[in-house]
Order: sequence, then C-alpha cells, then structure tokens
Amino acid sequence: MARTPSTMLPLGTVAPAFRLPDANGNFVSIENAEDAPAILVIFLCNHCPFVIHVRYEIARLTAEYRAKGVVIFGINSNDAKKYPDDSPERMREEAARVGYTFPYLFDETQEVAKAYRAACTPDFFLFDRDRRLVYRGQMDGARPGNDVPVTGEDLRAALDAVLRGDPVSEEQFPSLGCNIKWKPGNDPDYFK
Repeated sequence: MARTPSTMLPLGTVAPAFRLPDANGNFVSIENAEDAPAILVIFLCNHCPFVIHVRYEIARLTAEYRAKGVVIFGINSNDAKKYPDDSPERMREEAARVGYTFPYLFDETQEVAKAYRAACTPDFFLFDRDRRLVYRGQMDGARPGNDVPVTGEDLRAALDAVLRGDPVSEEQFPSLGCNIKWKPGNDPDYFK
C-alpha cells in the first residue's frame, strides 16, 4: 500500500475559494461558510484504505463539530474515470453508508486539490474565522495495520482551540494516505 504524506501547506494561508458540485450535481461554495467560526476541508475518497480505516470517526467527528458551528466540506479529487469507485454515484452511496452529514464534493478538474496542495486521502485543512490556515495534517496517529486507536485526537485538539479562540499548536504531523489519483498529465508541480 503506497503511503503519501501531506504537503503541509504553510500555516496562515488564506482558504482558497471553490465552487464544486456535490454527488447530486448541486453546487456548493466555500463562500457559503461566511459566518462560520471555523471551516474544515477534508480531501477524501471512497476506496483508499487509509480513509476506510478512519471514515466512521470522520463521520462522528464532523457531526459533532457541525453542531458547534464548524462548516465542513469533503472533497474527492480522484480521477473517477480511472477509479470508478470514486464516481459521484459511489460518493452518494458512501456518504449514506458511512453517515457523512457534510457536503461531499467532486473536484473533477482537480484544480481545488492543487490550490490546497492536497497530496493524499485523507488530508485535513482547518481554517479559523478569518479564513487563515491554523491546522493541516493528520486526524490522529491511526493507520491501517498499526494499533493506534482511531480517535481524531489531533484534529479535535485543533478544532477545540479554534472554537475557544486559542492558538492552535504549531506542532503538527502530516497526514498519511493514498496519493490523490491525478489525471494523466495533471500531476501538480509541488511534487516535482
């Protein structure tokens, strides 16, 4: 199983704008989160063993923090032609099966993944009220095949700090997962 780490986008980066369709074709924009105390953007997909390992905790954690006002977007940027398990139809099925309550969006052009310098699934990006990046990296230390419990502790600590108005620790660890499945010729330059 290939392991790709997060690129660790620089803290303080302003959240790149996007307008993407969900699995039903309804467009959603980050601008819809105008008054949110925090925005969480998660790059994920349906078939990656790393996502499968943590998906139910992603569903629990995001439902908990949505109730606290955090706006959450899930984005699938994989090449659905080459990886049909990541098609919008399968995204609908996955969201229903797992219990995702956030918009699960499809980045067909892969431009949003490039704007965020997303590298793997899952990859987490947390922005504060001012839309500045305060956390990026792993949800916790759990990986397929290790004995670390899936708790979301790293991401939860960052979310709690933002909601309290406290600084988020700068000691952050890259997420690790499957690489985003880039379309032919679409590999981003940040891997070169």
